[in-house]
Amino acid sequence: MITIVDYGVGNLRAFVNLYKRLNIPTKIAQNKSDLENAQKLLLPGVGHYDFAMKQLNESGMKDTLDELVLRKKIPVLGVCVGMQMMAKSSEEGKLEGLGWLDAVVKKIDETKINQITKLPHMGWNCVEVNQKTKLFESLENNPEFYFLHSYYFSCNDFSNSIGTTEYGGNFTSAVNHNNIYGIQFHPEKSHRNGEVLLCNFAKI
Repeated sequence: MITIVDYGVGNLRAFVNLYKRLNIPTKIAQNKSDLENAQKLLLPGVGHYDFAMKQLNESGMKDTLDELVLRKKIPVLGVCVGMQMMAKSSEEGKLEGLGWLDAVVKKIDETKINQITKLPHMGWNCVEVNQKTKLFESLENNPEFYFLHSYYFSCNDFSNSIGTTEYGGNFTSAVNHNNIYGIQFHPEKSHRNGEVLLCNFAKI
């Protein structure tokens, strides 16, 4: 069972439909009581960092999520802004992040991008997997995923980085520390590779 955190930000229906095709049950959590007995958590996110953090803070679920992730070690997967919220802070806003990982979120340096269209980083790109992890099992080398973002996750402890992507330089596009996983790309828009990755997370 995958519990998808609904705090008013993120394309929840796409995840529900994808997991339905994979015959993997899901549950939507809109309050802390919905999080009871969660076995795995998916934290989606799109848009502005501060707005997402404000929505999560006001949902009443933040403290329960901290308890589940940090004390009970429930596996969690953050997607796009959901991953960025796991950091301590972001250059996109002023609010504190969840602080689940020793990292900050920074804006991509446009001066280092060769493409005519610079930001956002939008479209298909490769992820170079630099650590063996269950999240990327059964995927080819350097699998492609769909990206849409202008900010990236900067790990203070690079051992947490399990995948990198090149766009005006290499940036961390996938992280893992113990039960905490994060991906900058959108698996729900990444066809077969996204399905494989989300199925892998369900097995963790």
